[in-house]
Amino acid sequence: MKPLRPHPPLPAWYGAEARRAPWVRALFDRTARHYDRINGILSLGTGRAYRRRALRWAGIGPGMRVLDVATGTGILAREVMALVGPGGAVVGLDPSAGMLAACRAALGPGMPLLRGEGENLPIADASVDAVTLGYALRHMADLRPLFAEFRRVLRPGGIVLVLEKTRPRHRLWRACAHGWFGLGVPALSRIAALGRGGGEARALMRYYWDTVEHCVPPETILAALAEAGFTAPRLQRELDLFGAYAARAA
Repeated sequence: MKPLRPHPPLPAWYGAEARRAPWVRALFDRTARHYDRINGILSLGTGRAYRRRALRWAGIGPGMRVLDVATGTGILAREVMALVGPGGAVVGLDPSAGMLAACRAALGPGMPLLRGEGENLPIADASVDAVTLGYALRHMADLRPLFAEFRRVLRPGGIVLVLEKTRPRHRLWRACAHGWFGLGVPALSRIAALGRGGGEARALMRYYWDTVEHCVPPETILAALAEAGFTAPRLQRELDLFGAYAARAA
């Protein structure tokens, strides 16, 4: 079956599609130490509250065992940990060694971390209550094996939550979003990197917005979740840009 890519190849960044994954991984390795600072600029300080609302909306709660895929520096995992409480557990997974090191530095030894890809999870079948993925769908290779793996590791009735930005539907808001995320954030990210690494931080945010602009529409993501065996996939949008996709394993 033809791969269902989250966006078409962007050869201006990495050349051939076969080079995409190692190129993206290396980019995150090089910018991991700046990522939390950049994310604060990106979200204008509202990211934590939004993530917490989306997690609650999806049904993440006390006592759950959660796998956070593409955990990065643990920005989403921190909110998950607060919601599941001491009776729950969170495991973070990411392909970037640099991001995992930054996550360990930020969160300490309390959260187990695994290095791996979302399309090939090193997790047993039916072993978690929820899978979360925060703003990394666009960096995956193929939505079909990704969602199939999510379904495999979830217990029956388990929850999947995917947070992702989508290209705004309205022309004016699209122009505003492009101005901020496509131009303003990359420029500020270079400053926020505080010297060395500023160019890489700017490149990361420019690439970030390119993937948003070319990402598959929400209907494709919802259909892929249903195809993978999830029931009643739904989408909640905020500001015509931030999307939260949730569904349950059949």
